[in-house]
Amino acid sequence: MKANLNRRDFLKVGSSAVAMAALAPTSLLAAEPTTPKKRKIKKGIMYATVGVKGTVLEKFKTVKEAGFEGVEPMSHLDQDEVVRALEETGLKAGSVCCSTHWNQTLTDPNPATRERGLEGLKHALRDAKRYGAPAVLLVAGVVNKQVSYADAYERSQEQIRKALPLAEELGVKIAIENVWNQFLLSPLEAARYVDEFNSPWVAWHLDIGNLITYGWPEQWVRILGKRIQTLHIKEYSRKRRDEEGPGKGFGVEFLKGDNDWPAVMKALDDIGYEGWGIAEQPGGDSLEGLKKLSDEMDRIFES
Repeated sequence: MKANLNRRDFLKVGSSAVAMAALAPTSLLAAEPTTPKKRKIKKGIMYATVGVKGTVLEKFKTVKEAGFEGVEPMSHLDQDEVVRALEETGLKAGSVCCSTHWNQTLTDPNPATRERGLEGLKHALRDAKRYGAPAVLLVAGVVNKQVSYADAYERSQEQIRKALPLAEELGVKIAIENVWNQFLLSPLEAARYVDEFNSPWVAWHLDIGNLITYGWPEQWVRILGKRIQTLHIKEYSRKRRDEEGPGKGFGVEFLKGDNDWPAVMKALDDIGYEGWGIAEQPGGDSLEGLKKLSDEMDRIFES
């Protein structure tokens, strides 16, 4: 056997070596552990849950120091004061919560009350525009002994439709929240309710904690899909509910209730959600408490 290679053999060996060299880095990289993709959910907190003392600016500064990116102001605050606080702290307004939707419901038997509720919604839309918020959180109405389900459905849609021209003009969405109002109790109905407006300016504000006592949030996420504009991040305990009453279920720390956060986050990944996740959770009465909430939300978003 000859020790030296002819030209053809040399080229074969050379080509194989080059091919192996090109593949080697890829193989090595594939074997290395990959860093999980960081979710693009923006972290905010509902202004009404911030219990620290002080002015709007002082509260915003504490929220910023605690690690939040944004806030959800209530409507009907002093606009100039809120704008100054946003500009000075660099916080963003992730949403605006309509402050009139419980006392002046869009489903009230009195037409005058419904009209006042409509004006409250319009005020909230103008607040959101001024703050740069993309949406307004709205409780669509209430079903009770005096207000039938059918009437609530019809009245709420009628009033919301009156606000749609303003929402479009301002570029601010009306996001309906699921709350304990005995109304819009299933994700299929919620999706239908939004779709019947046939408008890009009506969406859904999904409150995770509010769902736990009668549903599974990950199922709502997948059914509502792109209709979801904003999230409320909130914990709930069925055990405390059963032992102490329904409202007591909210009195539990993040990650110590019955939310299956990994399942919720997986569902949000599946629909491509990248909006705001806004805390509505007890514990924000001090800087330390707000930092704890912020850190726990990081853990939730990474789960």
